[in-house]
Amino acid sequence: MVEVQINSEDDHPQGLLIAFSACTTVLVAVHLFALMISTCILPNIEAVSNVHNLNSVKESPHERMHRHIELAWAFSTVIGTLLFLAEVVLLCWVKFLPLKKQSDNPNQNNSSTITSGQAAAIASTSIMVPFGLIFIVFAVHFYRSLVSHKTDRQFQELNELAEFARLQDQLDHRGDTISSAVTHFP
Repeated sequence: MVEVQINSEDDHPQGLLIAFSACTTVLVAVHLFALMISTCILPNIEAVSNVHNLNSVKESPHERMHRHIELAWAFSTVIGTLLFLAEVVLLCWVKFLPLKKQSDNPNQNNSSTITSGQAAAIASTSIMVPFGLIFIVFAVHFYRSLVSHKTDRQFQELNELAEFARLQDQLDHRGDTISSAVTHFP
């Protein structure tokens, strides 16, 4: 995609070339950012996994940088995939738009019909847009499922802590009732 051959005699709309160039640059930058985060954090995760001390896990940079890791994952997975889908569509427009319709009469002007290049670009866009929408719906559904599971798990843990605190209070007060019962009966 970054090595696409564009002929200087082809007449491309300036906006199309700018969009293609920007999309390609951002796509590469997003994936390089995610790769850098992954590469930098992997040795820390491996080092912590080899140490059997729970305190070292809390001191590890991968715990402190949890938000950065999630950001890199979101960039690479969600934004990167959407950018890739857009890149394929833009690539089709850049490559196919210059193709002219073959005509038997070169003097005949076929301005009312679309060229074969435009048809190919429209076809690729028509195919890719539903896939993009399906991807977005799936990503939102999957993210909501993860958040719902995490919220349910946190709620369950809070209930367990509340139950533990209630049992602890009962154990603490049980000692008070035994000692007060002993003092009432001499």
